[in-house]
Amino acid sequence: MNINIRSYCEGDYPIIISLWQAAGLPYKPNGRDNRHRLEAEMQRGNGTFLFAVNKDVEIGVVLVTHDGRKGWINRLAVMHEYRQKGIGSRLVEAAEQWLDDQGIEISACLIEDYNKTSFLAFQKMGYIPFEGIHYLTKRKFPDI
Repeated sequence: MNINIRSYCEGDYPIIISLWQAAGLPYKPNGRDNRHRLEAEMQRGNGTFLFAVNKDVEIGVVLVTHDGRKGWINRLAVMHEYRQKGIGSRLVEAAEQWLDDQGIEISACLIEDYNKTSFLAFQKMGYIPFEGIHYLTKRKFPDI
C-alpha cells in the first residue's frame, strides 16, 4: 500500500465529515464542526487537517493545531478497513512534523475515556498520560 499524506485544501469539508462518520467519530455539525467554522479555523493558519491518501482516496484524517506554545493532535480517524496498518501512526508523525515546522516543541492530545483504542495507540507512539490534570470546558451552547 502506497500511502501519501496531504494537507487540507479548501473544499475538503465533505471528505472530513465522511471520514469521521466512517470511523464512528462523533462530531458537532451545528457547532464547532460546521463547515463555516472549520474553514475559518484553517484560514487562521494555526492548524490544518492532514489526510492519508491511498490511490487518490482519502482513508484517514487528523486535525493538528497549536496555540503558539503547545500543539494539539485531534480527531484522528482512519477507515475501519485500513486500521492496524500504521496509517494512524503516519498521520500522527505528519502532524508532529507540521508542529515542528511551526516551532512547536510539545505535542498533546485529549482522548475521551471510552476510546481505549486511541489511548493505547498514542501510548505506543510515545505519548505519556499526565496524571493530575482535569479537563474542563465552558461552552456558549451545547452543540459547540
